[in-house]
Amino acid sequence: MTLETKEALENLSRAFEQFKTTNDDRLGEIERKGQADVVTEEKLARLDQEIQRLHNMTRSLHMAGGRPALDGKTADSGPDLQQKAQFFDGFIRKGQEITLDQKALSTAVDTDGGYTVPVALDQQIEKRLRDISPIRAEAHVIAIGTSRYKKLVNTGGMTSGWVSESGARIETDSPSFQEIEPPLGEIYANPAATQTMLDDAFFNVESWLSEELAEEFAQQENAAFVTGDGVNKPKGFLTYALSANDDGSRAFGEIETLATGVAGNWAATDPSDILVDMVHALKSGYRAEAKFYMNTGLLSEIRKFKDADGHYLWRPGLESGAAATLLGYPVVEVAEMPNRAVFSLSLCFANMKRAYSVTDRMGTRILRDPYSHKPYVHFYTTKRVGGAVTNDQAIKLLQFSA
Repeated sequence: MTLETKEALENLSRAFEQFKTTNDDRLGEIERKGQADVVTEEKLARLDQEIQRLHNMTRSLHMAGGRPALDGKTADSGPDLQQKAQFFDGFIRKGQEITLDQKALSTAVDTDGGYTVPVALDQQIEKRLRDISPIRAEAHVIAIGTSRYKKLVNTGGMTSGWVSESGARIETDSPSFQEIEPPLGEIYANPAATQTMLDDAFFNVESWLSEELAEEFAQQENAAFVTGDGVNKPKGFLTYALSANDDGSRAFGEIETLATGVAGNWAATDPSDILVDMVHALKSGYRAEAKFYMNTGLLSEIRKFKDADGHYLWRPGLESGAAATLLGYPVVEVAEMPNRAVFSLSLCFANMKRAYSVTDRMGTRILRDPYSHKPYVHFYTTKRVGGAVTNDQAIKLLQFSA
C-alpha cells in the first residue's frame, strides 16, 4: 500500500465518523423539532460529497497500481511484442503499409484498408474498459470468433427418486433447455489527432489512442448493458419483462422485482427492510458473490439508513482495494442506473457473473483516415459487443412503486 493510498483511507475513515455523528444530530433534531436545521443538512451534504470523493480516490489509486505500463516496456515484452509495437507505431504515426509477410498483427490485413489492432494494444483497451465500465468488470465476458453466440440454459433437471433394492425403475423425464442468443452490435469511435502531434516523438500514441477508445467505448457499453434495447446493441438488464413472482413460479426470462410500497419513494417506516428482502430473495447459492448496483444519488440516501440497533448499513471500504459494503455485500456505483422516481428500477442486487454475459467478437479494427478532415488524422475504430441476461434467477430489482 502506498503512502498516498494509506492517507486517503485514513481520511475516508475520519470523514465517515463525522458523517455518522452529523447524521445522528440531524435525526435528533427531527425528533425534537420535527425538522432538521439547515446548517446540519448542509454539513451532512458536504460530508457526503467528501466521502464520495475519498472513496473514488482510494479506488482510483488501487486500480492505478494494477494497470499495465503503456509504453510497451513491460517485464514480459519479448522481441515479437516490440516488433509489433514498432510496426503499429509506424502505421498510426505515418500510415506505413504493413505487408502480409511481416507478422505484426493478430490477423491478416483485409483488402478494405482496415487493420486488426495488435495484441498488446487490444489488451490495454480491455484493461482500461474494466476500470471505467463497472458492468463489464462484473459480468461474465466471453470472447467469440463468430458473428453469433448461443447459450443453452438448463431450466429443469431430470426427475429422480428413491426406490427399494428390487423396486421398479420408471423412466425419468429429460431435462428442459432454453436457448439464449445475446444481441450483438458494432460499437465505433473516431478519435482524431493532427499529423504534427503524431510526428512528435514524445507523444505517446499508444497511450493516447487506448485512453480515447477506452473512454468512448466504456460510455456506450455501460449504457447498453443497463438500458440497451437489444437492437444493434446489447440488451440491458433493466429492459427485460418484470414479475413479482419468485423463482419457482416466474416465466423464463422474466426478472423478479420487489416493490418499496410507495410510488417513487421508500417506505415511511423501516425503509431499509426492503433491502433485507432483496438479499434473501436471491438464492443462497448466488449470494456469495452478489453485489448491490446503484447510482451515486441513491447511494447518498442509503448511506443514512440504520438497522434496529442503530448501526449504519453502509460501511466504507477501509482497506486498499476493498469495496464499500451494504448489509455486508459490496456496492458498485453505476452512473447509468436511473434516479429514484415513480416506478423506477433504481437498485439491483445480483451475482452479475452468473446473471449477465458480455460477448466480445475478437479483434478491434482501426482504419486510418488522413484525407477526410485535413489536417486531422482520424482513426475509425470498431468492435463488436453483445450482452444479455443469461440467468434471471441471479438478479433482483427494486422498483419504487406501491
